[in-house]
Amino acid sequence: MKGFIFLGLFAGSFYLAQSSQDTLKVHQIESVNFTKRLPVSKEIINVEKDLENKNLGQDLPILLKNQTSVISTSDAGNGVGYTGFRIRGVGGNGINVMMNGVPYNDSESQGTFFVDVPDLTSSASQIIIQRGVGTSSNGVSAFGASVNVISKNPEKKFYVKSDNSYGSCNTYKYSAEIGSGKFWKDRLSLMGRYTKIHSDGYIDRAFSDLDSYNLTALFEEGKTRLRVMAFGGKEKTYQAWNGIDKATWETNPKFNYSGAIYDANWENIVEFYDNETDNYRQNHYQLLWEQGLDDRWNLETTFHYTQGKGYYENYKQDAKFSKYNLPNIFENGTEIKKSDFIRKKWLDNDFYGVVSTLYGKFDNLDLNFGLVGNQYYGRHFGNVTGVVYPEIDEHEYYRNRSVKNEVAGFAKFIVTKNRFEFFGDLQLRNITYDTKILQQGDDEGASIDKKWTFFNPKAGINYKIPAGKIFISAAIAHREPNRDDLFANPETEAEKLYDFEAGIEKKVGKVSFTGNLYYMNYVNQLVLNGQINNIGEFIRVNSGKSYRMGVELGALVPISEKVNLSGNLTLSQNENKNFKNETSEGIVNLGDTPISFSPNVIGNVLLNYNPNKKLSLGVQNQYVGSQFLDNTNNENLQLKDYFLTDFNAKYTLNLKNTEVDFKFLLNNIFNKKYVNNGYVYDGPVYFSQAGMNFMFGMSIKFQ
Repeated sequence: MKGFIFLGLFAGSFYLAQSSQDTLKVHQIESVNFTKRLPVSKEIINVEKDLENKNLGQDLPILLKNQTSVISTSDAGNGVGYTGFRIRGVGGNGINVMMNGVPYNDSESQGTFFVDVPDLTSSASQIIIQRGVGTSSNGVSAFGASVNVISKNPEKKFYVKSDNSYGSCNTYKYSAEIGSGKFWKDRLSLMGRYTKIHSDGYIDRAFSDLDSYNLTALFEEGKTRLRVMAFGGKEKTYQAWNGIDKATWETNPKFNYSGAIYDANWENIVEFYDNETDNYRQNHYQLLWEQGLDDRWNLETTFHYTQGKGYYENYKQDAKFSKYNLPNIFENGTEIKKSDFIRKKWLDNDFYGVVSTLYGKFDNLDLNFGLVGNQYYGRHFGNVTGVVYPEIDEHEYYRNRSVKNEVAGFAKFIVTKNRFEFFGDLQLRNITYDTKILQQGDDEGASIDKKWTFFNPKAGINYKIPAGKIFISAAIAHREPNRDDLFANPETEAEKLYDFEAGIEKKVGKVSFTGNLYYMNYVNQLVLNGQINNIGEFIRVNSGKSYRMGVELGALVPISEKVNLSGNLTLSQNENKNFKNETSEGIVNLGDTPISFSPNVIGNVLLNYNPNKKLSLGVQNQYVGSQFLDNTNNENLQLKDYFLTDFNAKYTLNLKNTEVDFKFLLNNIFNKKYVNNGYVYDGPVYFSQAGMNFMFGMSIKFQ
């Protein structure tokens, strides 16, 4: 079956070939139109057309798993709760994620936590993936890819919609959405959505309770366009970030160590704490103002504010009082130094700023000037409550605060000359990061004051050919270390990337294809060392020099009017140069080693059958090659390759003023036992993934 994926060799991304030629119903802001012309490898995904059939409750990273060079992961094993993705082997904290051009990556960890915005896809119109450095101008630099989620606008006519689904692991989704249509002399339109998602998870006790909302108001008058948005969510998930050792995975893959309470000798688990959970709420507010100044100039300005607050809770058994800045207790003249506690680690943060971009259109010249200013203010603190001694109640044992400022300016242009388009992009980015310990405790936090100034230039050329184009591009990007990197080593250096890309987009008859060659040369790349910290986050180290190089291919082949075959394939080599590993015997030079979590082969083949306008059937196949859990080239610390097949179906019933869609999704139909994520702790540790699982859904829309 693995050979089936190599049908994708006939060229690059199906989604780019398909979506970039579609005329979208929604209004496209200037930045999206500008992006379509850039000489970079990209996919522009029409959510309604490309993802709607699969959108039954699983998170965005899972819905994107068949995109070029993408691998998706799930802590709970079934795509609900904590999920993530890697693109070209680069994890979420190396991918610049934006929502309507506003940075979504956490300012300190640089991670992307889609669990905080569940059902995000239901309120999106497009998702733009640029692999490599890309052209993102806001937030941290893209070291593997950039992903911009574009929200959909309210529809022109009144409607009421309900999406409901149920499936394996007691997973269900209830969603209600209403749109006002245009009113007030066709100037104003409103839209609102609320979603509830629950799943018991594939892993033991790895449940998720997720709430999501989106409120949008759109005002249009002449050359003025205002869009006000409030969206976000609340999540409660039982922790599943510990993983399991290889032996346990082979015998009991659903086992979850989180919340385990042991006997007095620490030999046997006697019970599990029932509230070993993560709890977080995140609210986003955006005001997008588009103003036409004249026939040549347009101004887009976005004001944004994100507020997040929450904690995760652990049962801490037989812990020292001194660890939590508490005095020992005396009972009957005996000094007691240890006890059991309930620990809560809190994060309370605010992120706000503005990005303003001026667009100019001339006969053979497009200009793009922008200014960005963002500030993040985060508060970290921890509380403990005594189990044996309940009089110890919500005792705060540490507190620190962090402030991160970013100011950036950029200028871009596209010059058209005959069949050539010349692209240039200059960005100057200044970052300051100041974090201070306000109350010392449990080795939490550090006092660090850092400043970085980065100059990030990019350039490229498009050459138009019949029914397509050829492009080349080069870019330099810098990226500051994150909070955990600096805590582990305050001298951690910023990363630098030289990215070279060359590609082709071409249509021959009815066959569309693209191909892309890339070479990404890193200096001081921060790579995962295969270990995690005490809250399940992967630890990174500077690897010196390293590179990623490969070819990305794919195609869309209409076999008939009713059958489409599409595919994509990534063949790559990802190496550390002269990698040095710190051991108990000192530093050992291991020479050239594979970069962790970077398989050399990723391929997808998709077959779609549409016998009529009412019925749609699809089969998706994905192959992912073997990948290492760390950078030591140890064969015993390697995840095996895997091949997965999914099936989806959709049937539409059209009634008077009503449309009913029935959807069915069957994942991993051959019940493959596999692992796509893990880490190293005295050997390999795995995150189990679900075998065959299903979702059934029904969508009703009245208008």
